[in-house]
Amino acid sequence: MAQENAAFSPGPEEPPRRRGRQRYVEKDGRCNVQQGNVRETYRYLTDLFTTLVDLQWRLSLLFFVLAYALTWLFFGAIWWLIAYGRGDLEHLEDTAWTPCVNNLNGFVAAFLFSIETETTIGYGHRVITDQCPEGIVLLLLQAILGSMVNAFMVGCMFVKISQPNKRAATLVFSSHAVVSLRDGRLCLMFRVGDLRSSHIVEASIRAKLIRSRQTLEGEFIPLHQTDLSVGFDTGDDRLFLVSPLVISHEIDAASPFWEASRRALERDDFEIVVILEGMVEATGMTCQARSSYLVDEVLWGHRFTSVLTLEDGFYEVDYASFHETFEVPTPSCSARELAEAAARLDAHLYWSIPSRLDEKVEEEGAGEGAGGEAGADKEQNGCLPPPESESKV
Repeated sequence: MAQENAAFSPGPEEPPRRRGRQRYVEKDGRCNVQQGNVRETYRYLTDLFTTLVDLQWRLSLLFFVLAYALTWLFFGAIWWLIAYGRGDLEHLEDTAWTPCVNNLNGFVAAFLFSIETETTIGYGHRVITDQCPEGIVLLLLQAILGSMVNAFMVGCMFVKISQPNKRAATLVFSSHAVVSLRDGRLCLMFRVGDLRSSHIVEASIRAKLIRSRQTLEGEFIPLHQTDLSVGFDTGDDRLFLVSPLVISHEIDAASPFWEASRRALERDDFEIVVILEGMVEATGMTCQARSSYLVDEVLWGHRFTSVLTLEDGFYEVDYASFHETFEVPTPSCSARELAEAAARLDAHLYWSIPSRLDEKVEEEGAGEGAGGEAGADKEQNGCLPPPESESKV
């Protein structure tokens, strides 16, 4: 038992190491990638609506103001040119003269009439007459164009205000990921939670490993993406996110961490990106929240503290301990070595079953010697099967 406790102990904590790795995805979900030397900038204008929605707020408000001000000034100048070309400005005091627009006596009046026309205010002081066909055509054109500008700009502002990424701000990820045993197998785990009472519908979770690799042909891929299974085959990646959930990636033969021990993991250089997607219950819009974990943010031999308690008639979630973890006995070897050690132990116990009393004595003696060698080998590698499996056998 002392050997087991020694093998399962996480060991002395090493001092934190400074790493210079640049994050691919920030903790708040922002992708740390900037587009440079984009020569085909005209493509942004072909999708002007999305371009305006993606702009920063100060630029969006500036474009919003300019869109209205420039159209008012443009049509105001045309109304003034019509009045000037017809001679209306020269017959301001002539009551027998029928102008194109009544009470239009200058550029300021033309600008105000343009605003009244496009916004359909209609104060009644300045009004177009029926003796101006060019004015009637311009009135129709400005009314149509003004409606288009209103629909476009109001639509942009509405979409920008109701963007689903604002909903992602209330979806939280644990500050650390942990590696520990679950049902006798090493698992990489992290926790997600929703701070709002309105739920994310059809929520699903994904995880990707970002790590540089070199192919057999010598090609270097700096940011190679590998899927980490979080229950896609079993449906566990579909979440009912009412309370915080611990998402688990089982380190099996298909996992990129299959041969990674504790020391190897600490020396590695990678980033784990987690992506939570779903529909906002209130609006039906798709929402995506992202976060990432560097090597220094993966704690070996830790487990998350429980945040759910049963109160009088309801469950209460304590988000004060959402990011807290505690140490648990975990072997420091890789998942492959742990599986091989468990297989050797199962094989030894199977062949040690006696069929007769005299064979029992001989096999017990041989079993003790083999068990001592196997125990020494496991203790040397820091890898023993979990106590639960031994007790079950």
